[in-house]
Amino acid sequence: MNFIKTALLAAAVTVALAGCAPRVEGEGGRRIAVVSAFAGELEALLVQVEKPRARVINGKTFTTGALAGRPVVLFLSGVSIINATLSAQLALDHFPISHIVFSGIAGGVNPQLNLGDVAVPAEWANYQKQTFAYGDDGRGWTLTPWQTRDFGNFGMIFPQRIHVTRRGGAADRTEAKFWFQVNPVMMAAARKVAAAVQLARCDAAGRCLSARPKVHTGGRGVSGPTFVNNKRYREWVWNNFQDGAGNGVNALDMESSAVAAVAHINAVPFIAFRSISDLAGGGGRHNEIEIFSQLAAANAAMVTVKFLEVF
Repeated sequence: MNFIKTALLAAAVTVALAGCAPRVEGEGGRRIAVVSAFAGELEALLVQVEKPRARVINGKTFTTGALAGRPVVLFLSGVSIINATLSAQLALDHFPISHIVFSGIAGGVNPQLNLGDVAVPAEWANYQKQTFAYGDDGRGWTLTPWQTRDFGNFGMIFPQRIHVTRRGGAADRTEAKFWFQVNPVMMAAARKVAAAVQLARCDAAGRCLSARPKVHTGGRGVSGPTFVNNKRYREWVWNNFQDGAGNGVNALDMESSAVAAVAHINAVPFIAFRSISDLAGGGGRHNEIEIFSQLAAANAAMVTVKFLEVF
């Protein structure tokens, strides 16, 4: 027994020195990863988890259990593209994950969407992977030969594709991608929820929206490292990223496209539920996020749970 204890201790020390934890084979098999950017978003889900069990890997807490009867692992991505990328890959490296679901708030871009609405975009882009073009000589913007003008520009700023590998692909062979699609089966389940769920109009403090929020499936979402609170930029995002059918950007955030890219690279189905907490500068000088972030987070969580019930 002393030998076994010594061996286990040595293994634990080796893992700690390596800076990582061993892969956690799920209690009962594969799990759906449920991710939020910050604590206020995740807390609305954590309180509903049955038999929660928390463990810390690389300083991040992962909670396993059941949510809406489904085996899940919940964790915070952290705010920003970098944090979301690292957190999503960390989860995939240490847990057997079948699907990834993001639940949280976002800035609204589509002028037809209102505060408290939940957007479920069909595809996501890291729209702030970009080039600052040369144009000081007054002869227009100059880009280097490998850079493109495919997505329009905001002054000197030209969005660019990212190049990614994928699990099962040839070694080091990359594909240039801008839009990362959500899983169509997951989207079909989201549409069922959208037709039936009733979102909250008022928060716990009695502050109410002028109209009852709705769920909007389809359209697009974009993410970047910048918190956007600028009317001109918001309008440019709406006008610049519409597809041929007139579908534009519904939600703008700082994490979803990163998780969508990680999911794509690892061939794991993904979807995101983002409730509109503010209008990204379109509502005036005072950003609405300070007032309606918790109401929006609760609505996103509600749709996420309903989705898990029917998926």
